Amino acid sequence: MSTHKHIDKICCIAMVLALLLTVFFVNAGKLGVQSVMAEAGYALKLFDTSKVHTIDIVMDDWEGFLDTCENEEYTACAVVIDNEAYKNVGIRAKGNTSLRSVASYGNDRYSFKLEFDCYESGKTYHGLDKISLNNIIQDNTYIKDYLTYQMMRDAGVAAPLCSYVYITVNGEEWGLYLAVEGVEESFLARNYGNDYGELYKPDSMDMGGGRGNGGKFDMEKQRELLEEEIGFPEGMERRADLPIPENQQDSEGDFGDRDRDREFLEDREFPQDREFQERSEGGFAPKRDSGEGQMPQMPENAPLEERGPEGGNRGGMGMGLGSEDVALIYSDDSYDSYQNIFDNAKTEISDTDKDRLITSLKKLSQGEEIESVVDVDAVIKYFVVHNFVCNFDSYTGSLIHNYYLYEKDGKLSMIPWDYNLAFGGFQNHADAESMVNYPIDSPVSGDSIESRPMIAWIFNEEEYMEMYHQYFAEWIDSYFTSGRFEEMIGEVKELIAPYVEKDPTKFCSYEEFEAGCDALKEFCLLRAESVSGQLTGVIPATSQGQAEDRDSLVDAFGLSLEAMGTMEHGGMGGGR
Repeated sequence: MSTHKHIDKICCIAMVLALLLTVFFVNAGKLGVQSVMAEAGYALKLFDTSKVHTIDIVMDDWEGFLDTCENEEYTACAVVIDNEAYKNVGIRAKGNTSLRSVASYGNDRYSFKLEFDCYESGKTYHGLDKISLNNIIQDNTYIKDYLTYQMMRDAGVAAPLCSYVYITVNGEEWGLYLAVEGVEESFLARNYGNDYGELYKPDSMDMGGGRGNGGKFDMEKQRELLEEEIGFPEGMERRADLPIPENQQDSEGDFGDRDRDREFLEDREFPQDREFQERSEGGFAPKRDSGEGQMPQMPENAPLEERGPEGGNRGGMGMGLGSEDVALIYSDDSYDSYQNIFDNAKTEISDTDKDRLITSLKKLSQGEEIESVVDVDAVIKYFVVHNFVCNFDSYTGSLIHNYYLYEKDGKLSMIPWDYNLAFGGFQNHADAESMVNYPIDSPVSGDSIESRPMIAWIFNEEEYMEMYHQYFAEWIDSYFTSGRFEEMIGEVKELIAPYVEKDPTKFCSYEEFEAGCDALKEFCLLRAESVSGQLTGVIPATSQGQAEDRDSLVDAFGLSLEAMGTMEHGGMGGGR
């Protein structure tokens, strides 16, 4: 009798539960279920960092594929990932200028991209649509990219997953690579749920879109254009230790950054960041007391007509090799003014999406309603790690690339990408002391901070600057003071060392790998010491302050940046 007595209540409760479950699953994406499912899939398989994974690429005409790699066109192959086979997968080389760099080593160890749904719509690897396989060029440590992505994730930044993979081709050993989660649909769903926003990879057209998006970069053309801009005699090589004629200075004394860009494009040596040049023997030293040679500051909210052509600015505030749109500077409401953003959209965008982004960039450039157009926490955390690792092949460097821009409901944030030249690797001939002590409150290399509005807002308001310093201090404490960094880097080196030793295509010797790892560890520990001092005021946190008080800087004597691998020093090179 008691069962019949309560049957109506039981049925009602069951119906309510069924309704709630239905609502839950219908809105699973919004509730984050997709992220949980993705983490339980590819994140816990290929991106398990406790081991080195295996990928066998199966292709009939591998040599023919290598011969056409510079075309960056997809070819069908089969891949076996940790003994799981996937047929009809797209593979192509990736990397514009790095493709040419590989050839300069007399090597065919290209970076690759695997696209699982290239030929079969909806096909994935446990939910993952694309994987980048990075060849670890110009990085004797094998760890720079990996370490930075782990640091970003540790700081709470939405960063791509990565792990080490030992690649074989048709069963024959090829080499140790870094597998990196593609920053596309799967990444967005994992980090933001199914109802994610819009994704862009801003890059100027001549640069071709950074690693994996390019092929249009003409190094000789850029060299000639820069020589014309600075009035440099054709065919004549300028050295850092030669005096610079007065007639080659512009009205504001701004020539150091453009010199460096020109010499970088010639793949030659170039002076280190101008703020630290006076530490180099024979280098040009700006007169701090007179302001001569210093980068002029762009007036807040400067109108477009006060800026020079092609993203440069009158009065010397140039945009390096990037343009204003990739620097995220608002110019006007025309879509054409932002083609380097919109042409590199990674999600399908409408005119409404374009209008919304332009509105956000306008408020960002004007410093208005920052919290309505910027994900404040996410962006500050991004720049905490980014500014720690001293990567100037990036938004804060002259090329202004190698980042993703995420926008949702008008709010902007940054997603990290490509850190093989971090830890001073992009600044050829920069001395170790300048990189170890690089000022955290003067993070833009060779230009004024106003030229990068996505970071300038942090330093324009005391509240945001305090948050930046607080997050920096908390991250240094949890990652370095705790000893986690030393433990982690030791474990990674031990994990990959046997694979580096047998790697038949590596760009450096095993001895250079060992020396590089030691140098990277020392760099990070010294950098953490310097940043801690900058945060407490013991060491100046601006370039001007450091120029006036060098005695307080952390001593980096004996540390070799070249040992870690740089633009010019990438090891002995390998080959097949």
